[in-house]
Amino acid sequence: MEIVVSFVLAALVGVLSFGYRSMREAALGVGLGVAGASVILAALGFCTFAADAEVTEGVLGIAVAAAFAWIFGSGTRAVLARQEPTTDAGEIRTGAFRLGWYWPWLLLSPTLIILVFFLYLPAYRTFTLSTKLTRLGAPRVADRCLANFSELLVPNPLLVATLPLIAIALIWGIGFWHRRSNPGSLSFEITRVLGPFGILILLFAMYFMFENENGGYRRVYLNTLIISIGTVALSMIGGLALAYLSFKRIRGAAVYRTLLIWPYAISPPVAGVLFFMMFNATGGVFAAVSQRLGFDFPNYAQDASLARLTIILASVWKLLGYNLLFFIAGLQTVPREQIEAAAIDGANAVQRFRKIVLPALGPIAFFLLVTNLTFSFFDVYGTIDFLTKGAPAGATSVAIYEIIRIGVDNGDLGRGAAQSVVLFLAVIALTAWQFKQSEGRINYGSA
Repeated sequence: MEIVVSFVLAALVGVLSFGYRSMREAALGVGLGVAGASVILAALGFCTFAADAEVTEGVLGIAVAAAFAWIFGSGTRAVLARQEPTTDAGEIRTGAFRLGWYWPWLLLSPTLIILVFFLYLPAYRTFTLSTKLTRLGAPRVADRCLANFSELLVPNPLLVATLPLIAIALIWGIGFWHRRSNPGSLSFEITRVLGPFGILILLFAMYFMFENENGGYRRVYLNTLIISIGTVALSMIGGLALAYLSFKRIRGAAVYRTLLIWPYAISPPVAGVLFFMMFNATGGVFAAVSQRLGFDFPNYAQDASLARLTIILASVWKLLGYNLLFFIAGLQTVPREQIEAAAIDGANAVQRFRKIVLPALGPIAFFLLVTNLTFSFFDVYGTIDFLTKGAPAGATSVAIYEIIRIGVDNGDLGRGAAQSVVLFLAVIALTAWQFKQSEGRINYGSA
């Protein structure tokens, strides 16, 4: 029964992703959806529908089949769209290689070889390890199907299946309402405001999908959200504020800006050591100063909120120089004529900043949002390892720290690989959502 549901859902997803403007297009979408589901289910050996498989694994199997149906449908549509001839009068046609079709591949071969052996093969190996029961140094490997993934989720398959569907339906409903509303109307403005909250709806639904008992993954998920959002928000706001202040024409501005950028040259572990020396409750700098002033300095290692805040502050300090550098470069491109004209028209400093400076910094802010999120997801391991080691009671154990703790320290490669796949898919989905939300809102031209 689950196999039938998988292929029916895959066919429907294939039609939705490829198109349904004609019967031929819908039929091709059905074929692509079924093909995508068949490929991934055959690669798994249809293990998610075995008699001894858990119900949650069956739900994950249906979700994976639908995901590959979407990839096959949307991917084929994108390829066909690029091959469609255009009849624009002002089209500029590019040249073509006249030395043979193999020359582009020959010239690209060094890069392709490096990508295959150092990126694609390790990624494929990680995906295969995520379905295995294997330990570091153990000679034998056993298949676990998707059990490494189902362990991260609550044992209620109905909750696992319905929560993401409800969240996606709400997000799609907001977008559909926005497209059907007239520009300038109240409903249009409401949906425009609610649009960016779509990701929050999905994040909230995922929180209740993860297991919470016996040190479940829900704690890791919450820690990752808190530390990542705090790091990105404070580092970007602080970087923009410092860039705006240091951009003023002051004496010694070059030296001042250089000193602000220097922290970016420091590695995350070194940042963790520096903040440990400052915030340590027994021998830290702040503890010594507090003792001289007559009061006790709080021990961040014994308080979950303080521990997370310390990690965030160390990460923000590390990122400030990077954001500052790009924001200063962006401020140099803001047309001074527009600012001066707005000042003549009576706009105050806040209005000039909000209406002129911020829109001009849109492309740079979007780039920094993506790179800062990548840092907050992956590069905080060294800071956490030196500052808290996941303490207290796992309150600062984020996704990347948990992956290394389980996969390397504990030697459980299968579970570590499964969690790394989850983190990889989360970053891909979040990045794709950011690109989708930025469409039509960020202007890369000067007009």
